[in-house]
Amino acid sequence: MATRIICFRIQVQSPALLIVFVYAVALAGMAETVQAQETSVNFNRDIRPLLSDRCFHCHGPDEEDRQEGLRFDQRDGEEGALNVLVPGDADASELYQRITSDDPDLVMPPPDSHKKPLSEAEKKRFQSWINEGAAYQTFWAFTPLSQPVPPVNQSDSWSTSPIDQFVKRKLDEVGVSPQADADRRTLLRRLSLDLTGLPPSREELTNFLSDQSVNAYENAVDRLLDSTKFGEHMGRHWLDLVRFADTNGIHHDHFRDLSPYRDWVIRSFNENLPYDDFVRYQLAGDLYETPTNDQLTASGFNRLHMIIDRGTMLPEESLARNVIDRVTSVGTAFMGLTVGCAVCHDHKYDPISSKEFYQLYAFFNNIDATPETGGRSGNDFKRGLQQPYIELPSSEQSSAREKLQKQAALLQKQLSELKAGVGKASDDEAADKSVAETNAAETQQKIKQLELEIKELRGELSRLEMLIPAAMVMKERAELRPAHIMIRGAYDDLGEQVERATPAFLPPMPKITGRPKSRMDLANWFVSDEHPLTARAAVNRFWQ
Repeated sequence: MATRIICFRIQVQSPALLIVFVYAVALAGMAETVQAQETSVNFNRDIRPLLSDRCFHCHGPDEEDRQEGLRFDQRDGEEGALNVLVPGDADASELYQRITSDDPDLVMPPPDSHKKPLSEAEKKRFQSWINEGAAYQTFWAFTPLSQPVPPVNQSDSWSTSPIDQFVKRKLDEVGVSPQADADRRTLLRRLSLDLTGLPPSREELTNFLSDQSVNAYENAVDRLLDSTKFGEHMGRHWLDLVRFADTNGIHHDHFRDLSPYRDWVIRSFNENLPYDDFVRYQLAGDLYETPTNDQLTASGFNRLHMIIDRGTMLPEESLARNVIDRVTSVGTAFMGLTVGCAVCHDHKYDPISSKEFYQLYAFFNNIDATPETGGRSGNDFKRGLQQPYIELPSSEQSSAREKLQKQAALLQKQLSELKAGVGKASDDEAADKSVAETNAAETQQKIKQLELEIKELRGELSRLEMLIPAAMVMKERAELRPAHIMIRGAYDDLGEQVERATPAFLPPMPKITGRPKSRMDLANWFVSDEHPLTARAAVNRFWQ
């Protein structure tokens, strides 16, 4: 029963996302298990881990460490593994000869490499793989999503859900039996902690134990999903992932209030926002034709980077670091990849070149914000915010601010008229001198009183504005800012100019004509049916 806990409930509109959310094919090697039925040895499951552990250091993607012009992370090409493989004949393959050699000068991995020698079982695995054709596979996470057929188990009394059928098959393969159902008290505790992060109350526990209906568990799930604590719990994990903070970081580390973005994330989970939109709003909420406040607020995902004080870093460097932060955060949150490695050089383990990193960079470097440092121009230091941002006052706050502004404007008008009157009186020779002096003193007293009242009103207005929530948002410049490869990641050492594009190892973005590609195009590409990573990264994270 406990294995059937529903850990998330985000709706999806994309069929590809739905497939993964329903069947979780990216979990615990299940996808590879499904792909591995036709042959006894599967490259991704059985061979790639051995190559990665024993061979990639000297014969992998890192050009600096690569030995003898040979790499095993790819089959074809001038330096590919096919040079030491004879598909179908292990004995004739130099790779197999080397790993089975008794000669310390020939055997691989070398005895002095500090790599664990291959076991006899692992050598036989290589032998079988080569004899079966030495087929390479794209890394499983980069392959298109497909809907697997759940296995038919000998006994389905334990569970009939699709995910549990995969789990049961694996348990059967390794000779492990499922544990007995947890007692109801333990079950509710697990469920409550999973969905809200909090243990059940005494009243909730009593109600659950007394509910003997067949839907008691499902009722408990629905109750917890309907709790506002569900969104707070799920939102906490998301905010950690996307580097949410209440300060600007670095140097002075000033306070900043980004609570509207936090509240939007929590509402998104509680209101069951489709995951497609959850992604689109954050990547490109500002680019909708008529964006709502929620869409604009969500685009603040791209503004959660540190805000660097002027004097700590030049504006040009600050801009570059902020954009790099946006790209690496997108890679982490939506692809589950450390794309930031490619800031300085081609990625050593994932198929992302430095050029491709800066092609993604080009989507995010066009923000209309001057300067992108903590300078005083256009920034709100009271709330720790940096332009562009939107204010989100409540109706009561709007009314109160309008009232204070009108009062201040009226008093300012009276003050201006009094000051103008003082000048006229001093120029009027026909006034009696003593009367003029008396009037002038009274006028000056009124001026001081008005100035004091205006100051008090402005102070009250300032305190009110401190309470008005505001959200930093994205906003595109009218003129496209060019993007260049930064040599070794240096903002002031620019190389080739690049255009907006996505990594070549992933499905191509649909062709755009007549205009530059936009962040909305990028967002739509992320949630397309063809993208292999977005759903996998999401379901693995929720499952975790």
